[in-house]
Amino acid sequence: MRFGTKQALLAAAMGMVAVSCVIDPEEAYDAETEEGASVDGAITVDTSAVYTLVGTQSNKCVEIRGGSTSNSAAAQIATCNGTTRQQFRAESMGGGYFRLKNVNSGLCLGTNGGSNADGATIVQSGCGTAGSQQFQFADVATNVQRVTVRSSGKALDVMGLATTDGTGLQQWGWANGANQKFSLRVVASGTSGTGGSGGTGGTGGTGGTGGTGGSGGSGGSGGSGGGGGSGGGGGSGKFVGNITTSGAVRDGFSRYWNQITPENEGKWGEVERTRGSRNWSRLDAIYNYARSNNLPMKAHTFVWGAQQPSWIASLSGSEQQAAVKDWMRSYCARYPETKYIDVVNEPPPHTTPSYMNGIGGAGASGYDWIVNAFKWAREYCPGAVLILNDYNNIEYEGDHNNFMRIARAVINAGAPVDALGAQAHDAYKISTPTVKGYIDRLASLGKPVYITEYDIGLADDNQQKRVMEEQFTMFWNHPSVPGITLWGYIVGATWRDNTGIQYSDGRMRPAMTWLMNFLGR
Repeated sequence: MRFGTKQALLAAAMGMVAVSCVIDPEEAYDAETEEGASVDGAITVDTSAVYTLVGTQSNKCVEIRGGSTSNSAAAQIATCNGTTRQQFRAESMGGGYFRLKNVNSGLCLGTNGGSNADGATIVQSGCGTAGSQQFQFADVATNVQRVTVRSSGKALDVMGLATTDGTGLQQWGWANGANQKFSLRVVASGTSGTGGSGGTGGTGGTGGTGGTGGSGGSGGSGGSGGGGGSGGGGGSGKFVGNITTSGAVRDGFSRYWNQITPENEGKWGEVERTRGSRNWSRLDAIYNYARSNNLPMKAHTFVWGAQQPSWIASLSGSEQQAAVKDWMRSYCARYPETKYIDVVNEPPPHTTPSYMNGIGGAGASGYDWIVNAFKWAREYCPGAVLILNDYNNIEYEGDHNNFMRIARAVINAGAPVDALGAQAHDAYKISTPTVKGYIDRLASLGKPVYITEYDIGLADDNQQKRVMEEQFTMFWNHPSVPGITLWGYIVGATWRDNTGIQYSDGRMRPAMTWLMNFLGR
């Protein structure tokens, strides 16, 4: 173990000066040598309990941004909602310090990169013994604590004194600031068998409507219950995403969804209405939001027979091909971290691009233009999941068979199709077993099937909720479906009537309430 220079941990205002040894953040702490580093007023923490950590200035809960289960996902404050992304277990590390393990992800809070600097952000990562992942709670008022990072002696701090949802956390020298005070609150006792640590996705979930209790036991209120199982999403690794609302990301989006698709902002006809003049501003904002919130973003769409630039129809074939390639190249260069791409959307007979012949026409495969589009997308965005997307392909026999024929032809011709997309706009009209059967048949092509634009156009709350319960559960449990994207959620701001599931004032229709409970969000 390597030791450095001793530093004072506390300001004189705390009434004492405690001395700590600063070590390499990647090295383990020797608990016995650190007993003297305890902050005055340190409280006793029950390691069998599940906690929320509430900022006393904002009265909002610390959570993992986007409900992410990935390393480096940031901690932030958000309106308390009782979900596992906002719940933590305390694990004793000796000397009155504890690791904070997120119930949903199974990962521990700590400073980014083990930094001891002011302003180092708080993120989650694999649990270790570094002092940068150890915290002490000391009362500064009744039921109000200062939270100290062991390796740096600095305090947990809400950035910029802000109180808005989505504000990140950092460490900063203790200044007795309102944004440096928190309340560690018990959610449930571990001895009652709550589903907090066992059933949630990261450590014990198994998919569907609930897992069996893990370390929390199977008794009590949550050990085997639906909300305590893998509904949180960590165990399955699946995402549940949504789209932008009226051209922008709605405030609080990442509280509900962990994947984002621009509804219209990324379509070629929207970006380049005038040849050679591209307006990326709205797409820039969405991409930056996705990166800041650790949300995978999908490009929608590269090649489509609708919302295409009006000017492309008048170009020669060679000019059309050059324009399409330049569009893809420019997009991928600007947004290199795009995770998914609808490379070709709604192939014939649903839509036919005016430039189809210019990019390859039918050719030997019958769909060389699709083959070429995928090859160019792979060249320019080599790390993205490339999707062939269509509607009605899991609802109606004729549309399904047509899509199967096209998909098989282009895959056999060498198109680097990574996945198939099913919009599923009409799925709510079809029996769930029938929809599942079509998904099974798509999956027989050896590709995962993303549900890309799901919505339920029913005005009756109970009917909409019933369909959501039945069909979404099937999607979630299907082994070939790695992700589901809903096509809008705000009532009155969706593409189709009656598909909204949350009102603009935050009230939820029953389908949304059920979905959030199912997902543990």
